[in-house]
Amino acid sequence: MASQRAAGLVLAAGAGTRFGMPKVLAAEGVWLSSAVAAVHAGGCAEVLVVLGAAEVDVPPPARAVIAREWADGLSASLRAGLAAVGGLDVDWVVITLVDTPDIGADTVRRVLDAARASASGLARAVFGGRPGHPVVLARRHWPELAGRLQGDTGAGPFLRGRDDVLAVECGDLATGADVDEPAR
Repeated sequence: MASQRAAGLVLAAGAGTRFGMPKVLAAEGVWLSSAVAAVHAGGCAEVLVVLGAAEVDVPPPARAVIAREWADGLSASLRAGLAAVGGLDVDWVVITLVDTPDIGADTVRRVLDAARASASGLARAVFGGRPGHPVVLARRHWPELAGRLQGDTGAGPFLRGRDDVLAVECGDLATGADVDEPAR
């Protein structure tokens, strides 16, 4: 039987230009703590937080990964995270963002369980049919994804180019909203 161990990868390296500060600092670190707790309680044995524009202490049980080239865009952050996850004894990665604060452990667990049960080993949360996070990938997909990353894009182009990604509706659990601007 294949390993069921998963790692959570929280992407939190950006400068948050539209937000006015790095989002890893938002709500005095509450978003970061919530993201770490969600992926850990959602089934991830290991949790890595990719930092860049701001380097902060990450809450346990997470460990920090520094994306030195974070200013090159989301692809650099995801590439750094995938490289770090590749050194762990896990066969699944759950990718989420620090700026989706209403994603909880129930959402992570639902998408991870769906990916584990699928033949493709690929699943992503959708909210009312709108694609979002988390995204779950079996280890066999990591090299192809890493090789296709460029600019300020993440896994989206890779996932859209496939017809075997399981869309897991999670609109009953969260909005999945990506917060790009501060509340007014």
